[in-house]
Amino acid sequence: MLRYLLLAATLLTPAILAAADAPNKPRYGTWGVAVEDMDKTVKPGDGFFDYAEGTWLKNYAIPADKVGAGYNYQLPDEIELQVRGIVEEVAKQPTTQIARQVGDFYAAWMDESGIETRGLAPLKPWLSRIDAVQTRGQLVQLMMQPGYAAPVNIGISADQDDPTRYTATAGQARLGLPTRDYYLLKGEKYDAIRKAYRDYVIHLQTLAGLPDAAARADRIIALETRLSEDQWTPEARRDPVKTHNPMTRAKLDALAPEFDWTATLAAMGLGQAKTVDVAETTAVTAAGKRLADVPIATWKEYLIFRFISDHANYLPRAFDAARFGFYSHTLNDVPEQRARWKRGMQMIDNSLGEAVGQIYVDRYWPASTAKLADELVADMRAAYADKIAGASWMDGATRKAALAKLATFDPRVGHPANWIDYSTLKVSRTDPLANDMATDDFQWRLQLARFSKPVDRSLWFMTPQTVNAYYDPTMNQITLPAAILQPPFFDAAADPAVNYAETGATTIGHEMGHGFDDQGRQYDEKGRLRDWWSKETAAKYTVKADRLAAQFDRYEPIPGVHIKGKLTLGENLADLGGLETAYAAYRRYVSRHGEPAVIDGYTGDQRFFIAYAQAWQGKRRDGAVRQQLLSDPHSPDKYRVDGIVRNFDPWYAAFDVKPGDKLYLPPEERVHIWTQ
Repeated sequence: MLRYLLLAATLLTPAILAAADAPNKPRYGTWGVAVEDMDKTVKPGDGFFDYAEGTWLKNYAIPADKVGAGYNYQLPDEIELQVRGIVEEVAKQPTTQIARQVGDFYAAWMDESGIETRGLAPLKPWLSRIDAVQTRGQLVQLMMQPGYAAPVNIGISADQDDPTRYTATAGQARLGLPTRDYYLLKGEKYDAIRKAYRDYVIHLQTLAGLPDAAARADRIIALETRLSEDQWTPEARRDPVKTHNPMTRAKLDALAPEFDWTATLAAMGLGQAKTVDVAETTAVTAAGKRLADVPIATWKEYLIFRFISDHANYLPRAFDAARFGFYSHTLNDVPEQRARWKRGMQMIDNSLGEAVGQIYVDRYWPASTAKLADELVADMRAAYADKIAGASWMDGATRKAALAKLATFDPRVGHPANWIDYSTLKVSRTDPLANDMATDDFQWRLQLARFSKPVDRSLWFMTPQTVNAYYDPTMNQITLPAAILQPPFFDAAADPAVNYAETGATTIGHEMGHGFDDQGRQYDEKGRLRDWWSKETAAKYTVKADRLAAQFDRYEPIPGVHIKGKLTLGENLADLGGLETAYAAYRRYVSRHGEPAVIDGYTGDQRFFIAYAQAWQGKRRDGAVRQQLLSDPHSPDKYRVDGIVRNFDPWYAAFDVKPGDKLYLPPEERVHIWTQ
């Protein structure tokens, strides 16, 4: 899960936290966690994740259609069933336009026999646009149309210098393999993946009846490999300063003249854009050179393959199965494809998500939960204020600016205040590919309609039925969808220690912490990319961050592949800051209400840390872990527990962790963000 949040410290109110006053017992055990999942034969100081989850880890099998298992997979399954009920209900009785749209989208997707009967006919109009390309100018303009692949993405986002307005953006685009590492790393494993990818490219083109599939595949992969060599690493792309390069048309033409920026932007509807904020500058320049020195015919082959591959789910079963076989089975080790209706729920979420979300909120988001969640956010904000005020490594000016940023945090809980109007989205009942293309076009037109207006701070980038949360540095907002604020992550009937750990630390505290991680700290209280730190304080912070990155560099979740400490630094900082601050908030609660009773042999502090560990319950297949380690800014679940608690002094006290224990770190080697 993303889980990026923020913390502060008043105390969770008895209404939220006092299990004794709750009318119902928690869903997860007698006090809010699954004690039966623990492995008490493991010493906490030797492996806290295994101690908290060891029995579950040994006994629970990952479902055949999933990359992993755990709370972050289990709760979405429950939400998926709820959404299915909504979708099938409105599909049966489409009394409104939006109900008809949802019903038609789902019917088109589920009509497998119709998809087989129509064969490749729905594909031909989209491929004919590629066939018609004669010049490089036409090639670039088609690449920038919704639904087509490109070596460079052009889009719209909030201006990092003035987040009240929108700006055009450009940067490197994804390739056929997950990251550049899959093209460039040496070794048998990567050789095997590249061979399987070539087989997939050949197979998909053969299914489509394209001639010389093997030769075409070799040209396509050679092109992608050249592009990958010039792309920035995931670590480098995390630098908000280096990836912020606003350019005039003249500078764009000097950077990559092959993109013919004026004509291309005009064709996209961005003719009025005065500047474009370019992220990976050298990758954009290199992509332009490839436009010039790679034959148009090869580029057209690439576009055709990518279009078929990117939309294989909407084509006859052989195409869908081929895509699953490579991207899920080969890359992620998933043995079985998910049921079609389940995949349909995800596709509806991506196309008509807020339409379904409105109904979901009406049915599953009670006002009482919203009130409790708002109180929890306020409590955590107060805890962060205490931590910032007491941070001895911060000088006065930086502390004042940090508190100003905290004061302007904008938490959004549950669902958007305003919903997207889908009335102009055309949905076919017989053509799922056309529906996907229409969705891409609708979303782009929606962005264009907003481009010349002030930034709309009410927009959400997750649906209410999403089990996740996020922080947006340009808006200085944290967003907590309704779906994540339920057990096991949020439970009004649970022990206070559990709610502080599971919701306070891993969700709210984590997301708020992103406002002060190595990326988020570079944005000010108005969301502007601006250096508001004194040199001395920034230097002290950097020392802490570098030490944490170095710790994570040493972890090797699968043989030969380590965690990338710099890539995962933001998430690890948010995890550590969230834990520190949530614990402080919990101790303030205890100071007001008295030391809690021992439950099942565990003190309140021990329950806090066990709940924190169980909030990250999870296991993944090796292929999925490999992809995560190479490209994902989140560390695997085990290290979000063990790699974090070993830096936190109160955890040592709670479980009497001593020298000689495997997780023990000498005090001088522990990294503290807000505890010193």
